[in-house]
Amino acid sequence: MSSSTLNAPGRLLPKDFIWGFATASFQIEGSTEADGRGKSFWDDFSRTPGKTRDGGNGDVATDSYKRYKEDIALLKSYGVKSYRFSLAWSRIIPLGGRNDPINPAGIAWYSNFIDELIANGITPFITLYHWDLPQGLHDRYGGWLNREIVLDFERYARVCFDAFGDRVKHWLTMNEPWCISVLGYGRGVFAPGRSSDRLRSPEGNSATEPWIVGHHVILSHATAVKAYRESFKAKQKGVIGITLNGDWAMPFDDSPQNVAAAQHSLDVAIGWFADPIYLGKYPAFMGEMLGDRLPQFTPEEIELVKGSSDFYGMNTYTTNLCKAGGDDEFQGLVEYTFTRPDGTQLGTQAHCAWLQTYPEGFRDLLNYLYKRYKKPIYVTENGFAVKNEHTMPLEQALEDTDRVEYFRGMTDAISKAVLDDGVDIRAYFPWSLLDNFEWADGYETRFGVTYVDYETQKRYPKASGKFLAKYFAEHIEKAESTPSKPTSVPSKLKSGGAGGIETPASLLGTVKRALGACTSWLSAR
Repeated sequence: MSSSTLNAPGRLLPKDFIWGFATASFQIEGSTEADGRGKSFWDDFSRTPGKTRDGGNGDVATDSYKRYKEDIALLKSYGVKSYRFSLAWSRIIPLGGRNDPINPAGIAWYSNFIDELIANGITPFITLYHWDLPQGLHDRYGGWLNREIVLDFERYARVCFDAFGDRVKHWLTMNEPWCISVLGYGRGVFAPGRSSDRLRSPEGNSATEPWIVGHHVILSHATAVKAYRESFKAKQKGVIGITLNGDWAMPFDDSPQNVAAAQHSLDVAIGWFADPIYLGKYPAFMGEMLGDRLPQFTPEEIELVKGSSDFYGMNTYTTNLCKAGGDDEFQGLVEYTFTRPDGTQLGTQAHCAWLQTYPEGFRDLLNYLYKRYKKPIYVTENGFAVKNEHTMPLEQALEDTDRVEYFRGMTDAISKAVLDDGVDIRAYFPWSLLDNFEWADGYETRFGVTYVDYETQKRYPKASGKFLAKYFAEHIEKAESTPSKPTSVPSKLKSGGAGGIETPASLLGTVKRALGACTSWLSAR
């Protein structure tokens, strides 16, 4: 589909389509000891030798806690409608628990950040939890391994809804429960680093702990959603859901075994969390594979969990060719490859071994999710790390041709899914606004559409960021009341408005409301 075809009448994405960039608190904020922030379990984990590829940690990251106005100006220059970011639980409740003190300085910082976004015509889209659990909860009772966390997460969510919900209308409870469960408690490569591999982890059980953690994540999510719907939604009028990772799975060939293998991959990568939340039960294959190691929901919990997301939040990066066999339960007893039967590769190889470009699979996955779960889709992450970009001279890194190729294919897939296939896609948030701390990869892997010089913290827009800004300026219907202007940045954002939000009449007013919310919590204590 050519650009001219997409620009024909009726071939544009709807005017209320949201686009922006995504980040996460621990990956960009730095300032890990500022303004009363408590420890997250990633603090010490990332400082432990051998836990990150280059020895990097999150102490400074991209220094966004101090440079947030610069980052918001950057967002505005790209012409985004929205920005997806996460809150650091330990900035808001330093020890994390339901009876622990709230940190007014943490609430004030995020309140100011939200106000600055809105003042620049950018809709805030908040993730409550993006992997940075307060160390206090891990030390107190084992964090996600203990059901106690359900009520602690609910209290944290309520504090956030109360403090920010007058201005925030889009909420995500959790980011990628599969990664929380498998990478933290199965493979042991993410905090808290638990696994059965004693060369990697002093303690942990990969056969049982990930499934327990996943169960508690689902219950925590659903309990927070119930709190929002019962106590906040009527007044605040927002939407709330969860974002799940999962890549498309294609059979290696047409053999029945490999066709079944692809579905088994989807059952574990996606269905593990999506099926309970949208359909009310775990996939049958998971029960067959795990037996009594898979926790069960009570009837009351099924009622709580089923329907606990207003939309489908989707993080996806690639497509895997699937062969039956293997002993990796986290992949559904399936082997993954990018090599086709004829020996060719599926697509362009990224810096990460697990990622190649294949936009056709993205379109297939969008269709699969919409047909299976029947919810509007928000694509909350999608991105590409150019191979060896961290070793390139600046000028070469800024001409990120492979990333442009990736986003050209992915944006085309979205347009075709919406306009040709009838998939209800509401938003697209490429990962990421900035190069940043990429967890176990440290700073070696760069996903940003903006280059960050970590020595100076200077930001440099890459060709991919400019491509996305131009693409969405040209491929989303303009609001009827907005005159067109010869610019690659949407004029409605330059004039201060963004689709679906009202810019406050006074920045001072929003600050007063935020401080009032904080004061009410302190008074309640």
